[in-house]
Amino acid sequence: MNPAIEVRGLRRVFRVRQGLFARPREVVAVDGVSFAVPAGSVLGVVGESGCGKSTLARMILGLMPPSEGEVLVDGQRLDTMDRRARARLIQPVFQDPFSSLNPRRRVRDIVAQPLAAQGDIPRAAMQRRVAEALERVGLSAEQGGRFPSQLSGGQRQRVAIARALVLRPRIVICDEPTSALDVSVQAQILNLLAELRRDLGLTYLFISHNLAVVEHVASEVAVMYLGRIVERQESEALFRDPQHPYTRALLDSVLTPEPGLGVPDVGLGDIMPDPANVPPGCRFHPRCPKAFAPCATQAPRLTALPTGQVECHLAG
Repeated sequence: MNPAIEVRGLRRVFRVRQGLFARPREVVAVDGVSFAVPAGSVLGVVGESGCGKSTLARMILGLMPPSEGEVLVDGQRLDTMDRRARARLIQPVFQDPFSSLNPRRRVRDIVAQPLAAQGDIPRAAMQRRVAEALERVGLSAEQGGRFPSQLSGGQRQRVAIARALVLRPRIVICDEPTSALDVSVQAQILNLLAELRRDLGLTYLFISHNLAVVEHVASEVAVMYLGRIVERQESEALFRDPQHPYTRALLDSVLTPEPGLGVPDVGLGDIMPDPANVPPGCRFHPRCPKAFAPCATQAPRLTALPTGQVECHLAG
């Protein structure tokens, strides 16, 4: 059986000009990423801002062509698929439910847009499927007649989820789907996504900087740093026993509600990662508290783990 999503050697390079007469520089946003997501599972992708998470999502959605490598969705190469066929297989839910919805259109018309873009669905069938999608995400027919500005943040995200599901796709790419919502609404949306996955057999690629959210929803977690996946493990194993120093630093950086503890010091120093100036060897070594001589000159090899993979000289 084909994986729902398979990524092979994916790379994306941007050319950035920093002045009128300056030569353009290459910024490698995603660098040699490969993985497979089994049907019905959830792959969580975590990492700092600028590590390449959203660029990876856009390439998997077909919104941005890769510089190298290929993406297969349901066993088919993405670049050979018709745009309408691709939309029937894979759909996105973006971060901000207000900016991703057309403020001039009513909710039912927003949800109907993917159906209208297919061009071959009768109007009566469109209305029926829109009503089903709204009901499935917990919105009423009356709310379907409102504009996005008349809804709360959580309701707007439900509209975005309904729009993603109206074509009955197999795969949903969730790019920070709860980060713009308050905590109580986040829980409602996460529970809704879990329920939809269970009922509809969906596969999720779930991108987030919130480790608590990823631990709650993901069956497997990939940790990105400067365009590379440095560790990928089953969720339970990664949160119990992370193998990469960067993964450990991310887990140690989570704030706790205990008063007096303050902001945790994870030992990463003040050097921030720069995609335009990737260091030689292990790209994490300038910040790594466990770095030793080979880290500065030799790129680490991918090491197999009982529950995944890790790129680190210390592995094993």
